[in-house]
This record gives sequence, structure tokens and C-alpha cells, in this order.
Amino acid sequence: MSEIFTPCQIGPITLRNRTIRSAAFENMAYNNSPSEDLFNYHTSVARGGIGMTTVAYAAVCQSGLSFKGQLWIREEIVPGLRRMTDAIHEAGAKASIQLGHCGNMTHRNTCGQMPVGASGGFNLYSPTFHRKLTDEGIMQIVKDFGNATRLAKKAGFDCVEVHAGHGYLISQFLSPFTNHRRDKWGGSLDNRMRFMRLVIKEVLEAAGDDMAVVVKTNMYDGFKRGLSESECLEVAKELERLGVHALVLTAGFVSVAPMTVMAGSMPIKTLVHYMNFKTHWWLKAMITLGGRMMMKSVPYKDLYFLETAKRFRAELKMPLIYVGGVCTKEEMQTVLDSGFIAFQMARTLVNDPGFVNKIKAGEVTESPCGHSNYCIGRMYTLEMKCHHCVENVPCRLRREIEKAEARNRE
Repeated sequence: MSEIFTPCQIGPITLRNRTIRSAAFENMAYNNSPSEDLFNYHTSVARGGIGMTTVAYAAVCQSGLSFKGQLWIREEIVPGLRRMTDAIHEAGAKASIQLGHCGNMTHRNTCGQMPVGASGGFNLYSPTFHRKLTDEGIMQIVKDFGNATRLAKKAGFDCVEVHAGHGYLISQFLSPFTNHRRDKWGGSLDNRMRFMRLVIKEVLEAAGDDMAVVVKTNMYDGFKRGLSESECLEVAKELERLGVHALVLTAGFVSVAPMTVMAGSMPIKTLVHYMNFKTHWWLKAMITLGGRMMMKSVPYKDLYFLETAKRFRAELKMPLIYVGGVCTKEEMQTVLDSGFIAFQMARTLVNDPGFVNKIKAGEVTESPCGHSNYCIGRMYTLEMKCHHCVENVPCRLRREIEKAEARNRE
């Protein structure tokens, strides 16, 4: 049997194979609660052979919400989450949930208050002002991470993935671009890691001995004033010292370098098409006029993070999970041969939730996903779907898809 389909140990849990559905935002948690769409998607991925599926981007408190279709972990949704994890387990997979706080990447209309961040300022993407967190506010969010972990455990999740990258709150404290503080939470990298340390300690304590804790962390922010690779390596070493069970290595910053996260180009026409004109007319206009400048393309290639991730692999002893452009059976094996314990996929499984079983059975050797990022452009407004699952995609969007896929094949 291929190593891809051998069991994998992450902390106290064992996955049936080395495949993990990454925490790509589904936008299926309508009214911030689990829905039938969310249930159906993750159970279909579990039935499709995945080792573990990760429910994405769950806010640990109301101030951490970026979207109306995003989970907010609270007691009242535990039964709905338990129904989903039971079904995932019945299909033979493990269930993980990504916990995070968006920080300044939101709006009062979504999070119910003025957005908060490591420092105060103005977020052009909302657009809105955001305030600097006080010591009391910081400590409350630390407790919220612990409480969310306990609720996730009660809901039957086997693992939590703490989101410490991509320019969300933990990342906003880590990055000098967003952390301008002169107190104990800012200045030196050691001070900027203080919030992360407290969160991780709280989560580890809440998880106990029978729940895995992994952290998604940047290898670089992707722009001049952000965290460099060397600084991100120091963050990773600190996470290793703290005792988390594995790291998911990623890169990018949603407010400055969003396409570094996903690679390729943002489908501007798709993004604008699905926005509600009445509530987002200003954003539609701004993206139509300046979207290409705001969200600069990053050339797509398979395994686009691998060379950087291998440098982290050489410096760390702990288990590492690879993410970024895993599309073929050969690439899966390349990742494992490079010293990674497992790998994550998202767009491949949006395209086909049964992809893992098809690889195992020898029905296919690669994903047909063309990485047009249609699913990404759509997910900011509607549920994440591949264009081949959507009826009546307008001609201008189909042309955009075709052009993007042609560029990626060059």
C-alpha cells in the first residue's frame, strides 16, 4: 500500500491516512451556526476517504466574526456540531475545527461592535476604524480560545487547529505591520509572541490529553513590512517549544498579500458578480476599479510552498503538515518523502469530495481542478462551490475561468 494511505499519528489521535481537508472557508454556517450544507459537505469529504476533515475558520467569540456565514463557537450550536462529527466518525474520518479571531478584518455590522486589533487604525477592506485591544480585552480573548476548545471537545472534535497566520488576530500581534504597540504586547518579536503564547497554553490545557492541537502559522507574510522567513521560523520554534502536536505551514496576509495564501489570481469578475449591490455597492465599485492592484496575482504552480516548507522542516523536529497545491498522487508522495507527516488539500476537495478514494482505487492520479479560484471569488458572498457544480454560470465568468485555467497550464 502507498505510504499516502498508511495511518498517521498527530498527538493523541490516529488518522487512517495522511490526507487532511484544509480549513478553507466554506461560508455555509448561515447565521453563524452549523447548517445542512455544512453537514453534507464535510460528511461527503469523510465518505470520500479523507483522513481528517477540518471545519473552517470558527470564531471563538462574536468580535472575531468576519462573515455572516462563519461559525461562532457557543454552547447553543454544540448539538448541531455533534451531529456532524458523529457522521464524520461513522464514515471513518477524524474531525478537526479551526479556531480563530479575525481581529481588524471585519465590520461593526458583522461582529456587533467596533472591530479590534493589536493596534488601532483604519481597515480599507471593510472599510472601518478598529480600536487597539486593552490588556483586559486581550485576556478575555485568550479565555475565549480556551472556552471554544472545550466546546469543540464537547461537540466531538478530535482536533483543533489554531489559526495564527494570514493576518488575522494572532498574526496581527506577530507582524510589525499591524502591531505598533510600545507595551509588553509589542516591540520585540518576543513581546509580539506573548499573545500567541497565552492562547496556545490556554488551548493546550483545555484540549487535555485526548485532543490534538495543531497551529496554522506563516512562513512569511509576503510583503516588505511583514514578518520575514527568519522571524516566522522563530515563531515556529516557539510553537514547538510550547508543545503543540503539529504545525501547518502557510504564508500570506489577507489584507495585503491575499493571493500569496492561495496562489493564482483573484477572479475579480466573479467576486464582484456575487456581491449584493444594495449592501456592498461601495466595495463592488472599489474592487471593479482597483481589484487587480489590491489583490495582486501570484503565479500558480503545484506545491507552491514546498521549497520554503522544506527549509522549515530542516530546522524543526516536530511533526509538520504541508499545505499548498497538492493535486496529484505523485505530489502527495513527494510531500511525504520531504519529511512531512501529512498534507492538506482544499480546492481539490471542493472540486471533488471523493478525490481521495479515487486516488486510492487508481481511478485517477490527479485532480481536474484548474485553479481558476472561482470557488474563492464566490465564497466571500455565497457558499464555496466549484464552477462545475453551479448551474447557469454567466458567460463572462466562464470566460474568466477559462483564461485563468489557461494561464495556470502555461
